[in-house]
Amino acid sequence: MSQLRRQFLQIGTAASVAGVTGVGLASFVNAQQVTTNMPYTAQKSSTPKRILILGGTGFLGPAIVAAATVRGHTLTLFNRGKTRPGLFPDIEKRQGDRDPNKGEGIKSLETGEWDAVIDDSGYFPRMVGASAQLLASRVKQYIYISSISCYKEPVPMHGDEDTPLASLSNPAVEEMGKNFENYGGLKAACEQAAEKALPGRTTVVRPGYIVGPDDPTGRFTYWPVRFDQGGEIAVPGAPTEPFQVIDVRDLAEWLVMMVEHNTTGRFNALGPEKTMPWGRVVEACKKATKASSSLTWIPSEFMDKQSDIEFPIWSPYYGNSKGFHTWSNARAVKAAMRFRPIEQTVADTLAWYKTQLSEEKGRVKIAFSAEQEATILKRWKDSKGS
Repeated sequence: MSQLRRQFLQIGTAASVAGVTGVGLASFVNAQQVTTNMPYTAQKSSTPKRILILGGTGFLGPAIVAAATVRGHTLTLFNRGKTRPGLFPDIEKRQGDRDPNKGEGIKSLETGEWDAVIDDSGYFPRMVGASAQLLASRVKQYIYISSISCYKEPVPMHGDEDTPLASLSNPAVEEMGKNFENYGGLKAACEQAAEKALPGRTTVVRPGYIVGPDDPTGRFTYWPVRFDQGGEIAVPGAPTEPFQVIDVRDLAEWLVMMVEHNTTGRFNALGPEKTMPWGRVVEACKKATKASSSLTWIPSEFMDKQSDIEFPIWSPYYGNSKGFHTWSNARAVKAAMRFRPIEQTVADTLAWYKTQLSEEKGRVKIAFSAEQEATILKRWKDSKGS
């Protein structure tokens, strides 16, 4: 299985998380810690917008709600009402299904006008196309949240938005595939469906790993939580290898700004602005806790051969996956994307994890077990004869 496919298996579907009831907007905004290095988000917008979010209750969606609320925008959420239905009781909700052929489908969107749509839940081009076509005459801008996985493999070094996209052998396919081999091609096809319905009015955003408070996947969360446990910690790669993520709050705030300025185009959404070494992330995790720990670094070349064990969120800086954390974000930076320090993301993620109710921690899938860590440590030490 290719590195991008394996990475997607780690991603899972962040939106499919357990329900939480009765969480009001104010408390969620506070929990999101919307104190940002983007000063304009701290005050009301002079031109409030009407924003429709397709989704809105998974991981990225609530962060968008929080950022848009701080800026004084009016929101409508469209979803099935199954994921955390108690979130945001004071916000207008329209219930339905992205599949127009399932139940009432998207009929609840047949009325209403908005300045922008943010599509945070589109995985199949037929469904994205249906939503975009239905809304085209009643919205000014359609923002589609794609993925950095939309690009054709193998991953290039320092690829940009003009890198060739993945394609589908069967354009009509509506399943990810056993090994998620269709995911990238489906995302690319969804982009094209949105752009076809709203030519010149579409914003395509291709995030890498989205991290930070409220992340249910456990990918990034594993690292600060593991350092908080202390002891000998297996760390893959080398401190100098590049690493890219995007804090969910930075992405959400930037998306709201893209609505405010009606910015269109295609953008890779990863951070930080300049190359960040993996060692800085590791050091941030170490500094975020008082626990005593020692590090055992395991080289990328060795990890690339361990097909049955993969560290969460990290990719070998070796072979076909060498370029995975080297994507260009110059276009997004030019469009005013900003990034809080990784140290803040690490500290906030650990603090969020610690404050979750016990039943809530159950929905955070820590993506790497103690048994897996012990296994890879033993293999590495055995290979060195130690």
